Amino acid sequence: MPESMITSHAGILAVLAGVCASFFLLEKRTGWTLFKYLPPLVFIYLTPVILSNSGVIPTSSPVYGSIRSLLLPMMIVLLLLKVDVGAALRVMGKGVFVMLFGTVGVMVGAPIAFLIVKGWLGPEGWKAFGTLAGSWIGGTGNMAAVVEMIDTGGTEFGLAVLADTGVYLVWLPILLASKNIAGWFARFTKVSDDRLRRMDEAVHAMQQDEESPATRHFLYLIAIAVGATWVAGALATALPELYLPDAWLPSSVETNKAIVDEGTWKILLVTAIGISLSFTPAKRIPASHSLAMALVYLFVARMGAIAELEGVAEQAVPFLVGGFIWIFIHGGFCLLGARLFRVDVHTAAIASAANIGGAASAPIVAAHHRESLVPVSVLMALIGYAVGTYAAWITAIACQMIA
Repeated sequence: MPESMITSHAGILAVLAGVCASFFLLEKRTGWTLFKYLPPLVFIYLTPVILSNSGVIPTSSPVYGSIRSLLLPMMIVLLLLKVDVGAALRVMGKGVFVMLFGTVGVMVGAPIAFLIVKGWLGPEGWKAFGTLAGSWIGGTGNMAAVVEMIDTGGTEFGLAVLADTGVYLVWLPILLASKNIAGWFARFTKVSDDRLRRMDEAVHAMQQDEESPATRHFLYLIAIAVGATWVAGALATALPELYLPDAWLPSSVETNKAIVDEGTWKILLVTAIGISLSFTPAKRIPASHSLAMALVYLFVARMGAIAELEGVAEQAVPFLVGGFIWIFIHGGFCLLGARLFRVDVHTAAIASAANIGGAASAPIVAAHHRESLVPVSVLMALIGYAVGTYAAWITAIACQMIA
């Protein structure tokens, strides 16, 4: 491939940031129905793919390494600052455990679905399942973290983005339509008659206005995120690499690669630091989630720029089939959790959305089912952020063992 038109570090970063900003501007200014079905995330990934493969920007640059090594762990810390398990439990009660049942459903469903379709996927198809598990347990930020932990390639990341969008287009209407079976669902789960009233009262008690962000708040957030990244990186260099036991690997595997190397330790540690900071006054700093999501989208654009999409077309159909098998296993676990913990259909739908769609989709489902639950739906999604990186990494290892 000839030399790219834009090769300077600032130029490449400007292109990636411009792509991210442009699609959110289009969504805001145009109100196109298209964005209800294909969120900006899809275009933020695909546009750099086109730009890098057409020679506008390179597929390899030190800028991409910097985004991966610095901005990714910063994003993880910022995403986790707002986690508030106590507030979610006060409002949703046992509904939080339904969401965790849904998480288990994602973890169990991935290896089952992968086992069914792996014959039609490439040798690293397990990485696509592990990457998608990050999104389906937590959100796009967790997906980005798992990419770093298992070294997901462009083909596998492309499959994960494809299924994340394609399956979502079917699953979201199911979650919205479930409102129509509220009566049957209540009889099925034997939910108490006053549960919804108690949830509304708890929401009203927890509501408080967030302070408008000022310059000092962004400086606080940058200092916390960079400091946590530095500490996690320093500790990671001192920790040993860990391998799967040889007895767990098929005889065809010649080299037992480390499942926990320095990069993986760094992500595990920075996640733990972020969760720990959510129990401190740092969680009250405004704009942490917005700043984190900006970094998430920049990382997704970076993944598009380095993508090698050869093989995506051939594997797209079997991977989507695996994705639908997987999502209905998750749904079965959500139903089981709702029955065991006796919760209403509104809580169960929000719990599933908090897993599968994260903080972007949970409020949509909450607003349709019961508008008073929109604030707590975000808290549910943030709990998914907290467990998503660890749970998705374990899911990826399970799929690797099957592979």
